[in-house]
Amino acid sequence: MKDFALASRMLTLRGEFYPTGFLFVMLPSEEDARKVEHGLLAHNISGDDVMLLTAEIVLEQIVPTAAHHGDNVPSVGSESAMVRKYRDLAEEGHCALMIRAGNAAHTEEVMAVVRSVPFSVAEKYRFLVIEDMA
Repeated sequence: MKDFALASRMLTLRGEFYPTGFLFVMLPSEEDARKVEHGLLAHNISGDDVMLLTAEIVLEQIVPTAAHHGDNVPSVGSESAMVRKYRDLAEEGHCALMIRAGNAAHTEEVMAVVRSVPFSVAEKYRFLVIEDMA
């Protein structure tokens, strides 16, 4: 599993968090995240395709991408609303995994592993679509 590093390709032109091609999964504990990691490796999904984000990283690096819009300013999309949801969970101590998402079959294989543990939210970021995977 790689450490998370926020890159410009994970942001919209407005600077909002939108990691196209990834699943963003929040889990109540890092222990659950490690279980998912081991399950993915058992399914031959590379650790290079998985990044761990602690609650602190979510709060320090992801949340500020939506902060400049404020809680009451609507966005054209749901990017800011999703980040606010991530903020609320991170404030409760939840961590996140970002997992490279391929086609639908690959995504379902990944989600089968994710569903083996309790998770709070799972979103697949596609071009112009955030898909709820719960």
